[in-house]
Amino acid sequence: MYRYDEFDHQMVQARVDQFREQVERRLSGALTEDAFKPLRLMNGVYLQLHAYMLRIAIPYGTVSSRQMRKLAHIAREYDRGYGHFTTRQNIQFNWPELVRIPDILQELADVEMHAIQTSGNCIRNVTADQYAGAIVDEIEDPRILSEIIRQWSTFHPEFSFLPRKFKIAVSAHEQDRAAIRFHDIGISIERDPAGAIGYTVYVGGGLGRTPFIGKCIGTLIAPRDILAYLEAVMRVYNRFGRRDNSYKARIKILVHEIGEEAMRQEVEAEFAKNKSRGHLALPEAEQARITAYFADPEFEDLAEDCATFDDARRDNADFDHWVRQNTVPHKQSGYVIVNVSLKPIGGVPGDATDVQMDGLADIAEAYALDEIRVTHEQNLVLPHVRKQDLYTVYQKLCDLDLATSNLGLITDQIACPGLDYCNLANARSIPIAQQVSERFASRERQDAIGKLSIKISGCINACGHHHIGNIGILGVDKKGTENYQLTLGGRPDEQAAIGEITGPAFTEDTVVDAIETIVDTYLDLKIDQENFIDTYRRVGMAPFKERLYG
Repeated sequence: MYRYDEFDHQMVQARVDQFREQVERRLSGALTEDAFKPLRLMNGVYLQLHAYMLRIAIPYGTVSSRQMRKLAHIAREYDRGYGHFTTRQNIQFNWPELVRIPDILQELADVEMHAIQTSGNCIRNVTADQYAGAIVDEIEDPRILSEIIRQWSTFHPEFSFLPRKFKIAVSAHEQDRAAIRFHDIGISIERDPAGAIGYTVYVGGGLGRTPFIGKCIGTLIAPRDILAYLEAVMRVYNRFGRRDNSYKARIKILVHEIGEEAMRQEVEAEFAKNKSRGHLALPEAEQARITAYFADPEFEDLAEDCATFDDARRDNADFDHWVRQNTVPHKQSGYVIVNVSLKPIGGVPGDATDVQMDGLADIAEAYALDEIRVTHEQNLVLPHVRKQDLYTVYQKLCDLDLATSNLGLITDQIACPGLDYCNLANARSIPIAQQVSERFASRERQDAIGKLSIKISGCINACGHHHIGNIGILGVDKKGTENYQLTLGGRPDEQAAIGEITGPAFTEDTVVDAIETIVDTYLDLKIDQENFIDTYRRVGMAPFKERLYG
């Protein structure tokens, strides 16, 4: 797990003190809102429709029990008793009073957390596979490189005022759970034919107004050279990225406009300069120091078979279903990875109450080696749970209303806050997600449908990742009325694809019926155990469009 060094402590404390003085000046009237805006954004503070919102960084989604308890405390003492986990593996509080936000930042600093670089035109929170360090067949723990990037990028003088915000994700498994091809930079940790580790770099991915799949610019970059290579990408972007039009300022537009090969050549030229200087070569001692942060916890030597676990599955059908749906095999014999769904039927995707956060902290401390992960699907993970403890963990999650067994199913939706909170949104996302969840609440029906992702955004900025949902829902404003445009065929993984628009948008009253029509069409067309995305790839848009529009 990441930890603060002396520099981190000084840096974060100085920022807290600085922001406290800035808030005092804003509240006294010495600073206008326009003058205050860039200062608050550097500290993760947004002004939403109804109140300020604070976004807190959770580097590569890893949080300890102590830190989760602090988040619960903040929800209870400074907000309205809940927090919202985001697709960037962060947490947001939607109702803090501005005058108290410096106190929140101080409380965060006390547990080695902060809100730095969660907003603004800088390198944002680096994200990674939520199963890092626990999943079978992982090449290397991606959090190691993520932490190296975090330390390199935080307050980097060249990259504090980029043309636009910049997002980096890291994956080290054949299954891409970090959506690396839809980031400004996505890094795949791989092995060359000789078995040596190298980093393959994708550049120019992204969603929003103009979605693009990232281009493979660099292949198997040596670990000691990775910072020199990333800095080359950033310098090319800083030099050529547009600053005259915020809609065209992301690196994806630069790659699209100059072309993949030209971008590769520019980066290679800058990379050669960096290597010749030698100052960005990553020392082996530094790699070793950071790698030690992520050493395996003290796993017990356990047998893979566990009689008490098998008995509980046989005796409790609900537990058995939850195990099948929400747990993943662990690399260590006798352990499992537990997914905690934040998508109860009729609930708000990604929300957790203070009581739930406190309860999860207790579970993690007692049964999961004191570790919790945040996923980009707005769920949580207990990465290291002994099989012999799994039924107890399940019962405790039931008590917290956190044992919904729907991971990867149609009710496990991603949804942005939408027009209920966001001043950029055109339509509400949360009520649509709730209606979809309630329409498909039956466990039997969800199991029959199988793996299917729905992602919902309240505007074209795509915070809900609608472009890469198997079914994507985009809220649009049509003459003052909320409408919803549907896309089909998106996926965020190693077979990255951007969804195709079905046709005219649907009204709030008809969009859930339209989704049901899509699902029923799939069920009529599927062959054997084919899941939705495979059926769609086989038959294409035409049969779905025919059923939707006649």
